[in-house]
Amino acid sequence: MERPTRFEHTRFLGDKRTQLVYDLDTWDDAEVIDEIVASEVGLCFGPDTLVEARNRGYTLATPGRTRRRRKPRA
Repeated sequence: MERPTRFEHTRFLGDKRTQLVYDLDTWDDAEVIDEIVASEVGLCFGPDTLVEARNRGYTLATPGRTRRRRKPRA
């Protein structure tokens, strides 16, 4: 999958509403990523690692997994 322009230098993209993190190198469903970018609720991590995403309370997204969407705090 091609990375979004705004997040072209990051591998892991978090969704503030669901607290799920997407690995852009392995994720196949571009519709989900495009919706996150269009809604402006994406978050990148520094350093760009899964460990840092988990440290902030995010869980790795898997196909078919859903969570309740909440309004982002920030």
